[in-house]
Amino acid sequence: MTLLLIAVLSLAAWGYLVAFRARFWRCDQRLDSDTSASPARWPGVVAVVPARDEADVIERSIGSLLDQDYLGRLGVVLVDDSSSDGTADAARRLAASHPNGARLTVVQGTALPEGWTGKVWAMSQGIARARDTDPAAPYLWLTDADIAHAPGVLRALVARAEAHRLDLTSVMALLHCKSPWERLLIPAFVYFFQKLYPFPRINDRADALAGAAGGCMLVRRVALEAIGGIEKIRSAVIDDCALARELKAKGPIWLGLSRDVRSVRPYPGLAGIWKMVARSAYDQLGYSPLMLAGTLAGMLVVYLAPPLLALGQPWHGSAPAASLGAAAWVLMAFSYVPTLRLYRQPPVLSLLLPVAGVLYDLMTLDSALAYYRGRGAWWKGRAQAPVR
Repeated sequence: MTLLLIAVLSLAAWGYLVAFRARFWRCDQRLDSDTSASPARWPGVVAVVPARDEADVIERSIGSLLDQDYLGRLGVVLVDDSSSDGTADAARRLAASHPNGARLTVVQGTALPEGWTGKVWAMSQGIARARDTDPAAPYLWLTDADIAHAPGVLRALVARAEAHRLDLTSVMALLHCKSPWERLLIPAFVYFFQKLYPFPRINDRADALAGAAGGCMLVRRVALEAIGGIEKIRSAVIDDCALARELKAKGPIWLGLSRDVRSVRPYPGLAGIWKMVARSAYDQLGYSPLMLAGTLAGMLVVYLAPPLLALGQPWHGSAPAASLGAAAWVLMAFSYVPTLRLYRQPPVLSLLLPVAGVLYDLMTLDSALAYYRGRGAWWKGRAQAPVR
């Protein structure tokens, strides 16, 4: 009877997710397919890039900003957040040899004040410099030091923002997906993010749900000033979604996908992906033990139970439970295929989503344990979770 109940709960969960969770799984919110008309005048934009120990990728990311074929004014401000690997020097060398190198301004970041997370403090310094670089620019383009943009990305972002009067226009970057661990876990990460923050709901002006992807965020400057500036989210670990919540309370936002915005940071092994997820997973749960317990149990019922019930009939002997489990597994795999197609991975990998789900469950647990050890949100030498 217990197995049958678990099977019913699992199938009901997948029925709800596929039919009633804003069709998050379709991956149909795309910047690539934008048909917005070009604005009469292209407004000025200043890109702000916080960077800490990014010398191995900074030339690709900054180079992609300098290569933008944007028709308006474009400045680029790189904030070197106390790097120890020559990040700033690598960027300067690139600018010196690049035809658009004059666009780049390098700022040496100052010590992290109490109450700020590292990335948000770096962004704050970059935004302050942007006011000097181009005080009349209506837009700030907040992007990460490991993100490369195709030459037409800024034009597409601005065209959408101007056409729909958006205060925030964000794109989730296509993450590196070549190694076996990446192929197993990276599309699943994007899938889980879309499930947690369904893009159609975020893009619905009448829906309060808000979210963004920090690798690519075009922000209307007056909207940022209206919420009190970037310091409004100074202590946020998941800074992109925190900023999206503040901005959507005042005006419309949009979040989508694109193959033209790509992360150049590889995750060749499990450890790199694990660290990326564990850094902020417990913050997402509000540092709540009850939320943690519910999430861990829910993930096991929703992701692990279907294949165990379907494949374990010879041991548990319940044909109804096995049938319901198989149906839930089919729905799960079906909903995962569009994300795999986005990443150009074979659909057969959809059958391994339960494995990815269990691993992400363990990463979430590790995130909580790190918090209780006093090393929560540990990233590049800094613990940024609030003190217990």
